[in-house]
Amino acid sequence: MPTPTKGPRLGGSPAHEQLMLANLATSLFKHGRITTTEAKAKRLRPLAERLVTIAKRDDLAARRRVRRVVREKDTFVSLFEEIAPRYANRNGGYTRIVKTGPRKGDAAPMAIIELVEELAAPTTPAKAAAKTARKAARQEAVAALAGDVDEATQVVPTPAGSGATRVTEPAPDTESEPAEESKPAGEDDTKA
Repeated sequence: MPTPTKGPRLGGSPAHEQLMLANLATSLFKHGRITTTEAKAKRLRPLAERLVTIAKRDDLAARRRVRRVVREKDTFVSLFEEIAPRYANRNGGYTRIVKTGPRKGDAAPMAIIELVEELAAPTTPAKAAAKTARKAARQEAVAALAGDVDEATQVVPTPAGSGATRVTEPAPDTESEPAEESKPAGEDDTKA
């Protein structure tokens, strides 16, 4: 039997090690973070990151490869629908290992392995302004098709970065409508 490349086997036989790592990976994807020994966490990290990378492809072959390791249906579905899309802009480095100290019973070195939270890429003000302008133009086009907008009504985007739009109406024309209604002849405001 060839010598293992990454240290001794964790459970005894190769089959036992594969099952143990598969169960650890399933628990990691299910809970987002698990506490285990440092040796198991270091052996789990390459497997978990490889599974996330394969899941990012999201095709039939990728689903079949991941299904061989992650056997729980709910965890399998969440890996493809929630976890993998979260790391679309990241090439590797999906997990973090934090050492926590020795275990109380046998003083085994313990560690927490967790999925790194990927933050959404911040949008620049120019992109936000362009997005707001496109949204306003789209709203104006829809309103024009529906016949809700007069030619005098105008959709104006607010300052860049606020992400809002406002509709401006022209000031009422004082020449076309009198400010006060004319009263019938013979009526006074004063009472006698």
